[in-house]
Amino acid sequence: MRTRFVPFLLISLALAVLGLVQPSTALAQSKEYIILVGGPSLEKWEKFKIEPHDNFWGSFIRAARTRVQQLRMSTIPIGSPEQITLLVYRKSYVTRGHQDNRDLVGMVNSVRDTYKVNLVWFNNGMDVIQYLNAGKPRGSVKLSGFEFFGHSNKACFMFDYSNDVDSCSKSWLHENDLQRINRGLFASNANVKSWGCHTGESMSEKFYTATGTKMIGAEGKTTYSSRIENQGGILNGIVPTLSSPGGRWTN
Repeated sequence: MRTRFVPFLLISLALAVLGLVQPSTALAQSKEYIILVGGPSLEKWEKFKIEPHDNFWGSFIRAARTRVQQLRMSTIPIGSPEQITLLVYRKSYVTRGHQDNRDLVGMVNSVRDTYKVNLVWFNNGMDVIQYLNAGKPRGSVKLSGFEFFGHSNKACFMFDYSNDVDSCSKSWLHENDLQRINRGLFASNANVKSWGCHTGESMSEKFYTATGTKMIGAEGKTTYSSRIENQGGILNGIVPTLSSPGGRWTN
C-alpha cells in the first residue's frame, strides 16, 4: 500500500500544479483574520476623574463589530473560507456587567451569532500568543489580519485597564513577550493594526522585529468616541480616531 500511495500523491500534486485537478481541502491553504478585543473599565474607578475612561461599556467590542461589518461587506463575506475570529477578554465584561446589571457577555455572544464569526474568550496575554501560534494548524492556516481594540500604552496591550485595579492592569500583552510569537504565521500581505493609544511609539517596532510583519500603531492617543451612521450600510458603528495634537499612524 505504501509504495502505491506515494506515486499517486506525487501524480495528484503534479496535476494540481498544471491546473488539471483541484488540490484537496486538506492541502489547500486557508486564512484567518483575528480581532483582539480588550475590556471596559469600572465606574467606581473612573467616575471622579477629569477624563474618565469607557463611559460606554461597549466602546471596544462595538468598534470591533464595526470592523467585522466592514470585512463582511468587502473581503470576507459570510460563507467565505477565510474565517474571522474575535479574541475577547472575558472577565472585564463579567465585572462591568455586574456593575451595569446587564448581560454583557451575552451581548458579545450576539456579535458572534449575527456575523457568523469564531469567538474565543481569553484570560491573559499568554492565551493570546497561544492562540496566534496554535489556535489553528498554522502550517495551512495563515493570518491575513490582526487588529487590536482596547487600552494600551507604548509597550503594552492592557486588557483590563481600570477594571480590577484603579488606573492599572493585571492582564496584558507586553512588547517583550512578542518574541514568543512564532515567525511565519502571517500572510505576506497581512493587515496588522493596533487601534489603542501610543503603540506606534515602541510596540510596533518590537512586533516587526518579532514577527517580520509590520503593525500600524498610533503615536499619541486614540479615542473611541467617533460614530458613523448609515454609511455604507453600517449603522451605529464606532471608529477609533487619533485624538492627540500632532498624532499620527505609523509602523
